[in-house]
Amino acid sequence: MSLARPASFTWLALHELRLAFRARPRRGVARWIGYLLLAAWCLIGVALAWGLRDQPIPIPPAAMTGLLAICLLALSFMTAQAMIGSQRTLYQSGDLQLLLSAPIPGRTVLLAKLLGIVATIALTYAVLVLPIVVPVAVLGHPRLFGLVAVLVALALVAASLGLGLTLLIATSVGPRAARTVGQIAAAVLGGSLFLATQLMPRSASGRSTFVALFERLQAAGIGTTGISGLPARAAFGDPLAIALVLGAGLVLFAGAGVTLERSFLAGYLDGEIKLSRTRPTGRASGRLFHAGLTRTVFAKEWKLLARDPALAFQIVLRLIYLAPLVLGLIGNRHAVPIPAALAFASVLIASQLVGSFAWLTVSAEDAPDLLQVAPVARDAVDNAKLLAAFAMAAPFVLVLPIVLSLQTPVGAVITLAMTVLGGGSAGYVELKLGKPGKRGAFNKRRSGSIVAGILSLLIALVFGGGAAALVFLVGGGMATLR
Repeated sequence: MSLARPASFTWLALHELRLAFRARPRRGVARWIGYLLLAAWCLIGVALAWGLRDQPIPIPPAAMTGLLAICLLALSFMTAQAMIGSQRTLYQSGDLQLLLSAPIPGRTVLLAKLLGIVATIALTYAVLVLPIVVPVAVLGHPRLFGLVAVLVALALVAASLGLGLTLLIATSVGPRAARTVGQIAAAVLGGSLFLATQLMPRSASGRSTFVALFERLQAAGIGTTGISGLPARAAFGDPLAIALVLGAGLVLFAGAGVTLERSFLAGYLDGEIKLSRTRPTGRASGRLFHAGLTRTVFAKEWKLLARDPALAFQIVLRLIYLAPLVLGLIGNRHAVPIPAALAFASVLIASQLVGSFAWLTVSAEDAPDLLQVAPVARDAVDNAKLLAAFAMAAPFVLVLPIVLSLQTPVGAVITLAMTVLGGGSAGYVELKLGKPGKRGAFNKRRSGSIVAGILSLLIALVFGGGAAALVFLVGGGMATLR
C-alpha cells in the first residue's frame, strides 16, 4: 500500500485486491481441505506437463470451437457471480459509505470496487485453470500462457456486465426488490446456456443436443474465423489476438466506470433508505403471540422468511441447476426407468432443501442468546425449527411424488416416505452441526459446515438410492420413456 499515493485508484485497487484474497477460508477444516485439493490438482498439472513436455499440441478447428463454447459458458457463470458481488457492494454494510464520504471521486471508488469483483472472479477460476496451464506452459508450451490473458479478459467483461445488469435491475424494480430479483436473474443467467441447449429440438439422427449444436457451430466456422476466433487464437498464444481480447476487456471495464458512475451512486443511496413495510396501527398485539412452543417458533421462522425472501431464494434457486438434468433425462431416447429416477431426484431435492432451510433457521437466528437461556428443551426448539424447514420446502418437495403418482401410486407413497426420511435426516444433521449466529451477520457466511454437507450428501445417496430401488422393485421401474 505504501507504493501508491493514498486515495488514488492504485491505492484503492490494492486494498480491494487484498480484501478479495482475504475472503478465502483462513482457518478451520475448510482451509486445510482446500490446500490438500489444490496440492493434488497442482501435482496432476505437473505430471501432465512432464508427459507433454516434448509432445506438440495440435490445434484442430474442433478445439477452437470447443474453446469458444467453454468461454461463453464461463462468461455466463462469471457474470452471475459478478451480479452477486455487485449486490453485496451496493446493499451490504461495508466501507462504501466511508469511501463515498471521503474526498475521493466516485468514479475512482467505482473502478476500485469493480476491480475487486474482477479479482474475486478471476481467483475463483484461476484455482481451476492455472495449476494445469502454467506447468504445461513452462515445460515446453509457452503459447498456453495466452489462456491466462483470456481468463483476465473474461473476468473484466463479466464484472462490467454484472454491474450493469445489477444497476439496471435496481433502476427497474426499486431497491426493495432489487436483491431478490437480482439473485433470480443471476441464477437464471448462470444456467441459461444449459437450459437453452436442452430446450432446443433434437436432431433427426437422435444425437444429443450438445453434439448437434457443436457440429452446427463448427460447420459454420464459428470459433475459428473472424471475431469469434479471437478467444481461441488468444488462448493459444497469438499476440495480436491477446492484445485485442485484453484491450476489449479493458475498454469495457473503463467504460463501465465512466458510464455507470451516476447509476452506481443512485443505487447505493436508494439501498441505504430503510423502507418500512407496515405502519404501526396501535391495535392490540396479542395476535402476534401463539400458544405453544412449536407454533411460536414456526410463526417466527415464517415471519423472518417473509421479511427477507432473498435468503430463501439463495437456497431455492439451486433447483435451477437441476433443470438441465431433468430435461436431459426427458430428452433421452433410451429406455430409462423414469419412476425410479424421479424417486431418487425427489429425495435429493428434499435433502438439499430441508437441510438448507434447517441450516438457515440456525445460522440466521436473530436471538440465539435468548434461546440458550430460555426455560425450554433444546430438542423442542430443534423439532420446531425442523418442522418450519419442512414447511418451507414442502411446495417443492411434493412436486415429484405427485407426478410419480400418475404412473405408480405405490411408488409415489414409497417416494414420499423416503423423501420425508431423507429430508428429516438432512435437516437434523444441519440442526445439530450448525452454529447459531445473528441474522445481521448471515450474509457474510454463504455455506454451512463441510461435515454437514458431506453427511447430507451421503443421506441423499442412501435414501435416494433406497427409494429408487424400492420403486423399481414394486414395478414402477417398468414404466419407461419411449
